Amino acid sequence: MKKQEVQITTIIGNGAECNGDFNAEGSIRVDGTIQGNVTVSGTLIVGVSGYINGDVNASVVIVGGEINGNVNAPDKMELTSTARMIGDIVTTTIVIDERAVFQGNCNMNQDVSGKKPRPDSRALKAGKKTAKAAIEEVLREVEAAGQQESEETGTSETMP
Repeated sequence: MKKQEVQITTIIGNGAECNGDFNAEGSIRVDGTIQGNVTVSGTLIVGVSGYINGDVNASVVIVGGEINGNVNAPDKMELTSTARMIGDIVTTTIVIDERAVFQGNCNMNQDVSGKKPRPDSRALKAGKKTAKAAIEEVLREVEAAGQQESEETGTSETMP
């Protein structure tokens, strides 16, 4: 399957600084610094030299640089090997590369209506009893087979 390409509509270049909240339609790439909250309707890509000091709201967030704030990315959050994320994340899908730094909490609670119903504890307890009974039944069968084998061979040994 081919990765979906993101069409970037706004770029904050390396060395550029934005002081204050930043809002944009479409997808953006940040290689500079934003000192404020960021709201993007599409994908937010934080390049290796990018830095955001504020909360982030975007459909998809891909971090190669640093975010110091909380992130709400309903579709996907990705921290590459050079990423540094200090803050909490709310998302449904997360990818964290091996060398990425993440300090915070991650909430991946998905929409309850789309989830399968969880079995109640009584069903789980009943399942445990059934499994225990099945094991006991197998042990009795093994013991009976061992006794039958000893009767056929004429030995008096029984299985422990």
